[in-house]
Amino acid sequence: MSSEQSMRVVSGIQPTGDLHLGNLLGAILRWVRMQDEAECLFFLADLHALTIDVDPQQLRSSVREMAAALIASGIDANKSILFAHSAVPAHAELAWLLGCTARMGWLNRMTQWKDKAGKNREGSSLGLFAYPVLQAADILLYRATHVPVGDDQKQHIELARDIAIKFNTDFDVELFVPPEPFIGGGSAARVMSLRDGTAKMSKSDPSDMSRINLSDSDDLVAQKIRKAKTDPEPLPDDPKLLDRRPEARNLVGIYAAVTGDSVEEVLARFAGQGFGTFKPALADALVALLTPLRTRLDEFRKDPAMLDNLLEDGAAKAAALAAPTLANAYDSVGLSRARNA
Repeated sequence: MSSEQSMRVVSGIQPTGDLHLGNLLGAILRWVRMQDEAECLFFLADLHALTIDVDPQQLRSSVREMAAALIASGIDANKSILFAHSAVPAHAELAWLLGCTARMGWLNRMTQWKDKAGKNREGSSLGLFAYPVLQAADILLYRATHVPVGDDQKQHIELARDIAIKFNTDFDVELFVPPEPFIGGGSAARVMSLRDGTAKMSKSDPSDMSRINLSDSDDLVAQKIRKAKTDPEPLPDDPKLLDRRPEARNLVGIYAAVTGDSVEEVLARFAGQGFGTFKPALADALVALLTPLRTRLDEFRKDPAMLDNLLEDGAAKAAALAAPTLANAYDSVGLSRARNA
């Protein structure tokens, strides 16, 4: 890490198909803004995708699709390192070393494990239980100083810090950097379903009308916003008055995220007006954002070789950064490792 660039940010995203507005506003556009604030490594977390049943062919396709979407949205390979998780074996290697440092009790307390496994803990994969350790390896491998997280991931950063500190203490080294949450890149919007303002927008929702897909046509975007669930009350001038109106709060939040305005500014503009006025304005803002992105995405989809080459270049850069940390981790625990491995 250069002296001029003291902050290094690492973040990953699972390569899921059918990207939607929640992915874009909740993570991807924040990543785009981060590039101008820190040294960034972004990876497609295909190893994490294996924690549940996967279709191998679909997974390969989704990695390319996610890469295309990230580049179309503004991730610049000249500014950041973009790569597929599995293309850098050091992630999996370090995860084993850190798995021998992490404690079972720590992982048992992870709320996402409890939520995802539900009542079927005995039938869940070991990978689902231990994936926070792999996530810690993803971060610590690059000696990242900061990690962008939402509220549902804060516990995972705390675990990564605990693992880093315990490893350093156990082996009397100063190898791993306990990461801090990254608050730059602007706020990440929490985008909810267009049919239920209390549920996150998700591709798993059986209703396609619940989400705006990045591949939706302009007309379909407008139709989905027009049919989005709302209430009969006009928009207020005080954001606090949206607290008990989840659908209204969701649409206002989407408008704010798309335009870059604050919620207060949006309400100042539309206070006293109904959704018959607000929804067309929201649809226009979404179309203005998504149309050029969709055009670029279609272009990148037509050139899979370019995407593969870009990811290979990114993996080579990431592997070079990871190699010294992994070698030092092996040395710290008393293991030898071929330096050219």
